[in-house]
Amino acid sequence: MPANRNVVIIGSGPAGLTAALYTARANLQPLIIEGIEAGGQLMLTTMVENYPGYRDGIMGPDLMAEMRAQSEKFGATMIHGNVTSVDLCAKPFLVTTSDAEFNAKTIIIATGASARLLGLPSERTLMGRGVSTCATCDGYFFRGQEIAVVGGGDSAMEEAVFLTRFATKVTLVHRRDTLRASKIMQDKARANQKIAWMLDSEVEEINDTGRGEVTSMVVRHNKTAVRTRVPVSGVFVAIGHTPNTSLFRGQLEVDANGYIITHDGSKTSIPGVFACGDVQDHIYRQAVTAAGSGCMAAIDAEHFLENIPEHLATV
Repeated sequence: MPANRNVVIIGSGPAGLTAALYTARANLQPLIIEGIEAGGQLMLTTMVENYPGYRDGIMGPDLMAEMRAQSEKFGATMIHGNVTSVDLCAKPFLVTTSDAEFNAKTIIIATGASARLLGLPSERTLMGRGVSTCATCDGYFFRGQEIAVVGGGDSAMEEAVFLTRFATKVTLVHRRDTLRASKIMQDKARANQKIAWMLDSEVEEINDTGRGEVTSMVVRHNKTAVRTRVPVSGVFVAIGHTPNTSLFRGQLEVDANGYIITHDGSKTSIPGVFACGDVQDHIYRQAVTAAGSGCMAAIDAEHFLENIPEHLATV
């Protein structure tokens, strides 16, 4: 028999843990299913200097540990595991993991989005140690250094231009000889004298895993097969994100890129189901905005529960 819950939160990044904190303080006894990558993308980040309240910065995993402990202090329950299916047609909703089933009167989706990576072993090893997927988060660390951006879309152009505020040189690497970015973004990037171009090229290796920091990258030209070692202190991968919405495919309204569409705060196309964080935000993608939307989802869920019959609103 599935266990009954007022609130089931799927995901344990800043959005999910903030939702957990607020629903716990509302005495809703939320259940958080952490997922395989508990803590979200901040677990791959070293120093976080742009989260309010930490003037000296805080390590990404430490920030997530603090948020987790705070939500647990107020009564949130965490289980480690992965949700295998969600039935949003059932009333109450049915959430299934590999070990258990839960009936949920409300669901808060905070499954985030995964940055697309190049697939290099060194990329994972050096993530947060010179390899990054967020210029806004990490650009400040590369003041006065030479860095690279990989990608050819609007996001890559935007990140390259942004990073010229800090870096002495930004090398943009794209696997094709033409860019996917809009003309206005291309023109803006090409007009910036700090940006160098390596088109029709791919990054084959990022050095140096032995030192635990980025020192250079090896770039291969696709037509000539010539390999070039480019000294850089950072590599920003900007080839897009994939929202983690496969569980809800065909059940919730999503946009053309798969992000959950929300309205009136965090409400989705199904009453009682709310979404927050990067799973519904493809623009800002910051820990602080994810946390803010987690707060919104918690308050929306609380209001939803207040407006259903009292005998159904409590566990």
